[in-house]
Amino acid sequence: MGTGMGKQSGNAAGKPSIIRRRLGRTDIKLPVVSYGVMRSDNAALVRQAYQMGFTLFDTAHGYQEGKNEVMLGEVFRDVPRKSFVMATKVSAEGVNRETGELGPGFSAESMYSRFEMSLKRLGMTYVDILYFHGVSNRDTALDPRVLEIFTNLKKQGKVRYVGMSTHRNEPDVIQAAIDSNFYDVVLTAFNFKQEHAEKTREKIKLAGKKGVGIVAMKTMAGGFLDKEKKLPVNCKAALKWVLLDTNVCTAIPGIVTYDQLMQNFSVMESLELTEQEETDLEQAGLVSGLYCDNCAQCIQQCRKHLPVNDMMRAYMYTYGYGQVEKACDLLAETAVTGNPCSDCSGCIVNCPKGFRVDTRISDICRLTGIPRDILSSL
Repeated sequence: MGTGMGKQSGNAAGKPSIIRRRLGRTDIKLPVVSYGVMRSDNAALVRQAYQMGFTLFDTAHGYQEGKNEVMLGEVFRDVPRKSFVMATKVSAEGVNRETGELGPGFSAESMYSRFEMSLKRLGMTYVDILYFHGVSNRDTALDPRVLEIFTNLKKQGKVRYVGMSTHRNEPDVIQAAIDSNFYDVVLTAFNFKQEHAEKTREKIKLAGKKGVGIVAMKTMAGGFLDKEKKLPVNCKAALKWVLLDTNVCTAIPGIVTYDQLMQNFSVMESLELTEQEETDLEQAGLVSGLYCDNCAQCIQQCRKHLPVNDMMRAYMYTYGYGQVEKACDLLAETAVTGNPCSDCSGCIVNCPKGFRVDTRISDICRLTGIPRDILSSL
């Protein structure tokens, strides 16, 4: 696999123990699997995870329109604060969807306001990690206005460590975090279906040398390889693939069922890939699948300069992860309605992943006509 990792050892009695790693230069040490809470609305499941040994719980200001943070606040209301690690995220207004640059609509006041609201929802005086959410551009990552916001929040004791999350141009964003001498953590997409996975791995290795903690997301690479859900990704193998790189401190797979909880917990105890798991990953690598790298090459190719990458991600959220509401939120941000490809004489977009983007756009844009109250019941 090119990672140069060996087997993990258990305890003296031979019973597997939870594998833990330090998060970069911080004083946080975590199990290699953490809890991505984004889609979870089951407080009992979160409590069960905490009791089993999960310590990092990852949310964001916008997840479930804030209800995700409220739920976590209720779960941890009477739990010793230093016994768990809370991470949330705030995004900036005025970001150019194509370039990732901050535009004239950027507002520091808005970012402060969103974070204060997140603290109120969580019922906490501070979070352990605050991420600048959805960074894809080096200049945006290093913007002095953003650095000032995070510096002030740290000085006020409302944030222990600061980071960025990135779903696009991951190697460049990780390098920006390293060069900044400011960011403590990067939450990055990283999986076996990523076209630039080895470039991402190189930057993750460099981050490790420089003390920047790495948390991995999108590890399941879409969850399924096909719209019909007949070809599931071996998610346990995919998670192990990521965590075999010891420069990755932990991963935050989304957990919404007890079976997922138990499967992810088992990975905490052993990262060794079985022969079948290796075969499953090799075979999955031959299929284009649903995972979009968000490379945005498609935008310039499209005659209408549509946000094709966002629509491909919405397709993945719907058919891979079953996140219909999240897909609709993403489509709403693009302001695309109906089928924008209906009057084209033939699609000229050549997706590196081999996606038939016109077919997928026609399919996914049907969601724009479904009322929100109906979506919530799907």
